[in-house]
Amino acid sequence: MSQKNQRETARQNRKGRIRKRIFGTEQRPRLSVFRSAKHIYAQLVIDSTGSTILAASTLSPDLRAEIGDLDKSNAAKKVGQWIGKKALEKNIQQVVFDRNGFLYHGRIKALAEGARESGLVF
Repeated sequence: MSQKNQRETARQNRKGRIRKRIFGTEQRPRLSVFRSAKHIYAQLVIDSTGSTILAASTLSPDLRAEIGDLDKSNAAKKVGQWIGKKALEKNIQQVVFDRNGFLYHGRIKALAEGARESGLVF
């Protein structure tokens, strides 16, 4: 098995262990994060209805100009700040953080810190 497949399999196993315990409700939606090689994506999800309330990424037109030439960690922090600000506008103060099997490190941690700075509680 190649190293890439081993890493992805390990991430999927971690994701399964995490998602057994995490569930997004209307009062406390799930903040799901996905990280690719170049970009980071975040969305607020209500699992009971399967709906997405908010979504943001480094590709979002609103954030694209603001991010500009920032490095990936600082861009992730901006995405976290933006999604936190928009969640507060929709009267959502508490969320459940779903790191989606990624280690809480680097860009995932930067996004979480940015969301906390803007007022989200998790």
